[in-house]
Amino acid sequence: MLFHSGSAVVASTIAATALGAEPPGWDKEPSNNLRALIEAHKAAYAAFDKALHDIGGGSGSDRASREEERALLAICGYAAVMERDRLAKARYLLEIEARGELDLAEHMQAVLRSTMWNE
Repeated sequence: MLFHSGSAVVASTIAATALGAEPPGWDKEPSNNLRALIEAHKAAYAAFDKALHDIGGGSGSDRASREEERALLAICGYAAVMERDRLAKARYLLEIEARGELDLAEHMQAVLRSTMWNE
C-alpha cells in the first residue's frame, strides 16, 4: 500500500512538472528586471498625476506624460520568459487596462512583439 501511494506522489510530481506547473513553494515574485520596470512605471505615473494636479500643469505634465508612457511601453515590450514574469506582467497590464490607460496602438504592438522571442 505504501509503495503505491509513494508511486502516486512521484507520478503526480512528474506530471505536474511535465505540464509546466511549478513545484510548491516556488518563488512567485517577478524577476528583478520586471519588478524594476513596474516600480519605474508606478513612479512615473505618480509624477504624472502630481504634475497634472500642480497649478498650471503645462510643460511639466507633458514631460511627465511622456515619461509615464515610455515606462508603460517598457513593460508592454518586456519579453516575459518565466511563468512568474508572465503572470506579473499580465496582472499589472490588466490593472492598467481596467483604468482605461492601455489604449494606444503602441501598447498592443509592444505586447505582441514581446511574445515573438525569435524575431
